[in-house]
Amino acid sequence: MDAFLDFFAQLSWDDIRRFFLRNGWLLLAGAVLIGLGVCLVVSQVVNILLRRRDNDLLRLLRQYARGAFYVFVPSLAFLIGTNLQSARFLRRHPNVDKASEILFLLASTWLVLRLLKVGELYLIRHTDLDSDADLGQRKFATQTKFVRRLLATGVVVIAVSLLLTSFQGSRKVGLSLLTSAGIVSVLVGFAAQKTLANFLAGVQIAFTQQIRLGDAVVVEAEWGRVEEINLTNVVVRLWDRRRLILPITYFVETPYQNWTRSESSITGTVLLHLDYEVPVERVREKARALVEADARWNGETFAVQVTDTRPDCLVVRVLVSANDAGAAFDLRCHLREQLTAFVRDELPHSLPQTRVQLAAHPVPELPREAVGAQ
Repeated sequence: MDAFLDFFAQLSWDDIRRFFLRNGWLLLAGAVLIGLGVCLVVSQVVNILLRRRDNDLLRLLRQYARGAFYVFVPSLAFLIGTNLQSARFLRRHPNVDKASEILFLLASTWLVLRLLKVGELYLIRHTDLDSDADLGQRKFATQTKFVRRLLATGVVVIAVSLLLTSFQGSRKVGLSLLTSAGIVSVLVGFAAQKTLANFLAGVQIAFTQQIRLGDAVVVEAEWGRVEEINLTNVVVRLWDRRRLILPITYFVETPYQNWTRSESSITGTVLLHLDYEVPVERVREKARALVEADARWNGETFAVQVTDTRPDCLVVRVLVSANDAGAAFDLRCHLREQLTAFVRDELPHSLPQTRVQLAAHPVPELPREAVGAQ
């Protein structure tokens, strides 16, 4: 054992370097192990910092970029180890150099895409997409997500181009993608389809803010909220949790309703069909008492009006306002329920005559034999 230790003590740094250079695979394995060691050290440091003090950026990096970082650092170490190899080793193993470049390119692309995602989430971390009132933050979130997707597309195009240039047979294709003329030719080719139209519509929507993430919209006779705005389509989360996926050009070419375009406040209606003898003032007083006791009413709009006269009844409309579409819907349902109970219990003579006649002359029950015959 002493002789073994004396042997290593007599080795100089140059001797160790020459030993690793002569043993190429051992050098590459050592480089990868060093890269993994660096990853473990960085991971432990991040965990210690997060235990001492919560940091949004470090938490997002650990959650979204850790896997890509664990691949990027060893691939970088592998590439450095390959460049340190002797010319003799590279001549004997020519594919090692090419494999290290490809691996590093793929790992770098993955890491950049993950960092773009982290940047997007960090910028919009305080944005509540379900709040109709915060229009400015939802506008910023929409633009941030679109720019991130645009940059990610550019990164992927560049990575594919560089990957193609690494192969002799496809080098011309890769170089053409990296030039402006090649990019323009690709876009012109896509123009024969609808991809370019969708892309330009996405740019228009992102910066003109016709719709934003979280907007309440009515499309295809369905009410929902904008959940995703992608480069080619928009995902609308409907009120019953279904998803309606529409091409992004739909919001440029087709009329639709946006209930939160400039503000989230909205006015809702409750219609009551009552007899001509109804004391409208009592209904108005009851409706006012109900809305004033309800926290969902924002105090902006309230009215009780007779909007139509029909042969058998009056149409009484109650107008109320709320801060957003969801609160307005719940407020209308509450008013409809309470006012119906009020008319039924305290103003029974105010029910429409058709309703009274049906109650006074119920449909006779058929005998069991008749029911069986039917």
